Amino acid sequence: MSRERLDWDDEYGARGRRLLPRTARIGALGLGGLAVLVVLYYLLGMALVSKVDDDTAFAPSDMPAGASRAVGLTAALIRRETDVNGWVANDPFYLPGALLDNMPNFQQGIVYALSRFALEMSDQLGRTRGSSEVDPDLDKAAGLLKYPGTIWIFDFSTSFAPTASSEAQYRSAARSLEDYNTRLAAGAATYEPRADNLQATLIRFTADLGSRSAIIDQQLAAAGTWGFDTRADDVFYATKGRLYAYFLLLRELGLDFENVIRDRELAGAWQQMLDSIRQAAELSPVIVVNGNPDGALLPSHLASLGFYLLRARTQLREIVNILQK
Repeated sequence: MSRERLDWDDEYGARGRRLLPRTARIGALGLGGLAVLVVLYYLLGMALVSKVDDDTAFAPSDMPAGASRAVGLTAALIRRETDVNGWVANDPFYLPGALLDNMPNFQQGIVYALSRFALEMSDQLGRTRGSSEVDPDLDKAAGLLKYPGTIWIFDFSTSFAPTASSEAQYRSAARSLEDYNTRLAAGAATYEPRADNLQATLIRFTADLGSRSAIIDQQLAAAGTWGFDTRADDVFYATKGRLYAYFLLLRELGLDFENVIRDRELAGAWQQMLDSIRQAAELSPVIVVNGNPDGALLPSHLASLGFYLLRARTQLREIVNILQK
């Protein structure tokens, strides 16, 4: 091989060896930049999407005369969470909402409480002493609100075919409730705001609050000195969502059953009960801590929530006792 050829190989071989580390560095920088963009996408997206909407002044608007305020509130709250705030509990992995947990638990807590009320409407309040036919709109809404809140347009645990999303089912439930209220205002549907119906509804709500207090108690058993508990915020916000929805529902039921509350002289007790639930629904710690209830350093936010929950439950039971007399 000629000397010129060897010199050429040495020169360009050395240049190639110099280029390889540079190419590797550029590739590493590109991957690092992509990773930073992905992290920013999720972090900024989560900050923009996340909203625990616990506005206790929220109320239905444009209610026709003769319609149920509680039913109108239920439909309006569903539409707010699906259309305005956006339903995030079923967000797929490529959306920032998939990494949230407080907002999804809060939203699912809301829908659970609304589903309990819709069931009461179809079984009790929307029928004449349980002897009449179940209202089709109420029956449909009660079924749709039982739909899991985590279903996207695919549910691979059951099928590879597209399916109805959670928000689609909830929007359909809202339409059925709105249709019922329209018929009710026109005198073509039944609504029975009697004392026995209010009593039965409050008993169901009280039983649900009792089940949530048991869940809080179980989570408090896992409390540590430093309050580190990865499930505490899930339990807190799922319970907060239910209490928030129950506060709004009971406030509007107080208007639907205004005559009963006045005749049984329940105005003071009713307002005290609402105040207790409102205080629980408005609790909003920056970080949910599950420290020992008697700890000196860190509080137990679950214990605080549980206190207001049990206080409201006791007040509901007192109201039920008065209605039984």
